[in-house]
Amino acid sequence: MHLVDEHDAVPVRSTDDLLAYFATAGKPATEWRVGTEHELVGVTAGGSAAGEPPGYDGPHGIGALFQRFAARGGTPVTEDGHMIALSRGDAQLTIEPGGQFELAARPIHDDRDFVADLQAYVAELGTASRELGLAWLAIGMRPFGGRDDIPWMPKQRYAVMRAYMPTVGTRGLDMMLRTATVQANLDFADEADAAAKLRCLYSVTSMLTALWACSPIVDERVTDYQSYRAWIWRDTDPARAGLLPFVFERDDVFRAYTEWALDAPMYFLYRGGYQPVAAGFTFRRFLHEGLGGEHALLADWALHLSTLFPEGRLKRFIEVRGCDCGSLAMIAALGPMTRGLLYDPAARTAAIALTAKLSFAERQRLADDVPRLGFAARAGGRSVGDLAAELVAIARDGLSRIAPAAVPLLAPVEAIAASRRTQADHVAAVWRTHAGDRAALVRALAHPGLAPGA
Repeated sequence: MHLVDEHDAVPVRSTDDLLAYFATAGKPATEWRVGTEHELVGVTAGGSAAGEPPGYDGPHGIGALFQRFAARGGTPVTEDGHMIALSRGDAQLTIEPGGQFELAARPIHDDRDFVADLQAYVAELGTASRELGLAWLAIGMRPFGGRDDIPWMPKQRYAVMRAYMPTVGTRGLDMMLRTATVQANLDFADEADAAAKLRCLYSVTSMLTALWACSPIVDERVTDYQSYRAWIWRDTDPARAGLLPFVFERDDVFRAYTEWALDAPMYFLYRGGYQPVAAGFTFRRFLHEGLGGEHALLADWALHLSTLFPEGRLKRFIEVRGCDCGSLAMIAALGPMTRGLLYDPAARTAAIALTAKLSFAERQRLADDVPRLGFAARAGGRSVGDLAAELVAIARDGLSRIAPAAVPLLAPVEAIAASRRTQADHVAAVWRTHAGDRAALVRALAHPGLAPGA
């Protein structure tokens, strides 16, 4: 979740200022880090309300959870009297619209440091959650109940998006309320490096989706989807989500991304609060015309970029956005997986080559097929399972050259690639075993340390 930096009130005079936002973010390779963010689906841990989503208010709500974290340190961020985030140095705790609890961990040089941070976070979250009667599931989409059963969190931007989403797609509210992802954030040196990394990411994003698939349950029923979360994204908002063709066509990716973002409609303007804008009003118009006496600031550009949802998002770093949240081991594995692929030039070249012969239309079909078919989907005459296994081997090779101590963290991904049994397959099997018994399902699906009685 993006937190607006009102100190970044630098006027934007031209497109060159927007390009500079990306260009000035470049770092030498010695300074590259990896950040991992993940969202957890919370439920009432037991009793007659087992599996129910927590609201914000009340003694067992998300607000009370924030208060327990704040008591142990950090700077609260509030809106209208509600704590909606907590900053701790370079890390942040935030909430998604349906109460998904998110940790944006500090960026790290050594992936083992993230594992330590994750373990400390789980211990703190577990202690607070036991006091509140909450559990947290290893899954990419809320499995219990329907969308209308989920309380909305009291954050201003979500109110604006709630009204906007149904006007541009059929699944935007499901995305907001029900889904949970794990995301990796990576640095770049300059425009050429960013272009190469984005091209690699877009070349393999469907394989990452298949490897991390963990959302087969919808409305308390087992579906034939591997990642229903990924399927939801296929019709959330086509103007700002999915694959971007210029990633495969252009090397001036800062300008190409800027031009695309300029023509995406704005959700809102922030001036002490979130103000919705007229439908179809683009950032390009805002830059040239202003709005209600206000003119574009660099903070507005940063906020606008946070409302774009392509498979690989460019900000002052690159976001890998195609993966379901799942087990703690798989949360910890995404950083080293993408480090090995994107930070090692040889691995990056090999990964791009896996799908280099696909047309953009074929890539789009693959993105449509993988949410349901997973490893069984086909690309260029090969199964995604075969391609994913090769991709994991490429990532391991790359990681062994640049960060060999992190290679063991790839073990859960390697096991999935070798067995072709995904987290989604495991979740579906658990669901069939305990169907109808919510308390048992919560116990079976919750993260270790975040389960009832843990």
